[in-house]
Parts: sequence; C-alpha cells; structure tokens
Amino acid sequence: MIARTIAAHLALLAALAGCTVGPDYRRPDPALPDHYPDASAAITAAAEIAPDWWTLYGDAELNSLIAQALQNNADLRRAVAQIDQAEAVLSEVRATLFPEIDLGLSSSRARSSTLSAQPLAAGVPPITNSHRLALSTSFELDLWGRLRRASETAQAQLLGTRYGRDVTALTLAGSTAQAYFLLRSLDAQIAVTERTLTTREESLAMARSRASGGLVSELDVYQAESARADAALQLRELQRQRALVTHQLGVLTGTPDLALAPGDLMQMPLPAVPPAGLPSTLLERRPDVQQVEQALIAANARIGMARATQFPTFTLTGAFGGQSEEFSDLLESGARIWSVGLGATMPILDAGRSSARTRQAEAVQRQALADYQQAVELAFREVADALSNAELTRAAAEEQAKRVTAARNALRLAQKRYEAGYSGYIEVLDAQRTANAAEQAMIQHRQVELAYSVDLLKALGGGWSPADAPEAR
Repeated sequence: MIARTIAAHLALLAALAGCTVGPDYRRPDPALPDHYPDASAAITAAAEIAPDWWTLYGDAELNSLIAQALQNNADLRRAVAQIDQAEAVLSEVRATLFPEIDLGLSSSRARSSTLSAQPLAAGVPPITNSHRLALSTSFELDLWGRLRRASETAQAQLLGTRYGRDVTALTLAGSTAQAYFLLRSLDAQIAVTERTLTTREESLAMARSRASGGLVSELDVYQAESARADAALQLRELQRQRALVTHQLGVLTGTPDLALAPGDLMQMPLPAVPPAGLPSTLLERRPDVQQVEQALIAANARIGMARATQFPTFTLTGAFGGQSEEFSDLLESGARIWSVGLGATMPILDAGRSSARTRQAEAVQRQALADYQQAVELAFREVADALSNAELTRAAAEEQAKRVTAARNALRLAQKRYEAGYSGYIEVLDAQRTANAAEQAMIQHRQVELAYSVDLLKALGGGWSPADAPEAR
C-alpha cells in the first residue's frame, strides 16, 4: 500500500515536471533598413564569403602568414581553451538533470561498558561489529525547470565562446592581412624612394658639373644636396617602419624571428566587391552578432532560474544495501536495508529575496537586449562604411594614376629644360618632389584599397558562414 502511494506521488510529480517557468527566448526584431545607404553593390538574399577569404588576394606569402597566425596565435589558443571550459560546464550542468548514485561503505567495532547503570542485556556481547554497504541517492525533481534553464544558460554560454573563437579568428586574419598589405606598401615606397635617391644623386652630380663649368651658381648644388639628403632620410624612415611592421606580423603569427623578403604591392589583385546582401542576413552571418545573441539567450534563461526559486523544491532520496556484523553476511537477504524519502521545501518568508533575484535577472536581460541591439546597429554601420569606402576609393584609383603620369611627364620636361639651360634647378626640384609624392600617394592609395576590401569582407562576416554554425554537444 505504501509503495503504491509513493508510486502515485512520483507519477504526479513526473507529470508536473513538464512545467518550465520564465519566458521562452524569441529573437528581437532590430528593424533594420531594407538596404545600405550610399551603396550601389548588388543586393542578394545571402552573400556567402569563403572561410579562407584571404586567398582572394592570390598571394602565397599572405596565405602562409594567416595559416601560421590561426595555428600559433596566443589569443586564438586562449579562445579554444575557453571553449573547452564551457563544454565542461555544460556537461556538469546537464548532469544535474539525472540522479547521482553514491556507493557508501562503513565498518566499525565498539565495546560497551559492563559496569554502567544499565547493564547489557543477557547474551549481548560487550564488543560488537557493524559493517554497512549501501547505494544512496538524492535527486532534485526539476518541476519548474530551474535545472533545464540552467542547462539552457550553459549551452548559450558554450555557443557564445565558439562564436567568440570565430570573432577572434576573423579579427586575427584581418589584422594579419592588413599588416601584410602595409608591409608591401612600405616595400613599394622604399623602391620608389631608392629610385628617387638615385635620380637625385645623378642630379647632384650634374649640378656640380655645371657649377664647376660656370653654367650655374653654387645655389643649384646646395639645393641638389638638400634634395638628396631629403630622399635619404625618407628612405631611412620607411625602412624603420618596415622593421616595426615585420615585428608586428611576427607577434600575430607567433614567430618572433619572422623575416620577409620584399614584395610588390602593385601586383596584388584587388578582389571584386562582394554583394552586400540584405541587412537582416548580418544576424546569421556575423559571429560577433551571434555571440551577443547567445549572451541574451543566457540572460533570458536566468530569469526562469530565478523565478523557479519562488516555488517548492522537491527532493527524492533513497538508499539500498546491506548491514551486518560480519563482512561475509553483507549480501545475505537478512542483512538487506532500504529507504525511500520525498522532501519538499518552500520559501514562506524571505523578506523579498527571491523576487529581488528575479528583478535582477530581468534587469540583466534588458541590458543584454540593449547590447544585442547595439551590436546589430554597429554591424549595419560597419558594412555601410566598408561599402562606401571600397567603392569611393576604387573610383579615385584612376585619378591617382593620371596624377602619377602627369607628374612623371612634368619631371621629364623640367630635366630637359634644365639641361638645355632654359630654367633653373628649382623647377627640377619641384618636379622631383611632385613626382615622388604622386608615386608614394598612389602606392598608399592601393594599400588603402586593399585594407578597405578586408574591412568589407570582415564586416560581411568573412571567414564564417551559417552552415558552419556550431551546435552544443
């Protein structure tokens, strides 16, 4: 009869176990515009970008550097360790949904006094042995979903750490690519400056020859010497900057002794501007937005955890085993012992502590909601900025090329006029400076174009696609 009553109570509690208090998560609607402002790129339903987007630049050295960075970088190794920790936390939390069974073994030997006020009963020896072997359990019945909400929280935290790893990898690849482009830009600027230095040394030699022949004054020589020294100083500064960028790449790739031979920036292809896609696809495509959303999901689940503490807690306990005087009798039927218990506790008067926890959880959820909205708006702005930068800088590339051509023609004519004696050296000097500045500006513009293309690929979620979205194990 007692067993049937307990079974009926357990069946009722099992039926109640389907209840889960607290709000279920629904993704907020950030109400994004239908298109990006000032962007003429084609709009598609979803513009996927290859995970290895950096291969679009067709540079084997860049591919190798990013591969090293993704393998050796300390920030990425730390992100992977955080995933391992979050997986362990989720496993621990999920384990609370199942009973924990413990095996207990105890053994004791005691002697009772034969001279006490109450003597031992006849036949009871003063020295007794007691041995006990039993399985025991204590299990909280998750009637209100507190443990399930805790599991939901841990799963969101795990997914958040995985998206965080994707954010780190994407940022690392972007930083490596942009540092590499800067390095190649400095290589090109160094090559231009070396040619400029050679030209100015030739001009200095000509000025000295003409001055010694009485064709020009010493002023031309001094101006030529100043121009040559100017180019030499510019070369030293560019070489210094290249060394620093190489050191930066060494840190990013985990190879402090990194050494790279000079390369040609102008030979690197510029990837076509990818279609922007609909603004709403950012919610599925960008790992940083997904990471913030998982924090919102976790905060939402914690509301249910807090509300569940305001309801009764039911705990099922039980034990089964044997107890005897001799070890050899522990498994005999006569030594068998068992117990079954059901306990319940409910807060009656806690001075508002439980409701305060619920209000705290709700406030944290509203903060996470604001963070999510901010992340979505920032993602939208970054794509809009990157599209504008990429399009406008490409439109200016043709003007940069025309500027370089005109400056080179002007320098050639100025040198001919000076050699023929039609003009002073000041015209040559001005033309040299203009040509050098134009070539340096064209190289820097190319670097900016490449850097903006990286910004666009990153803003669109490059290196991560919805098909790669991880799921909690």
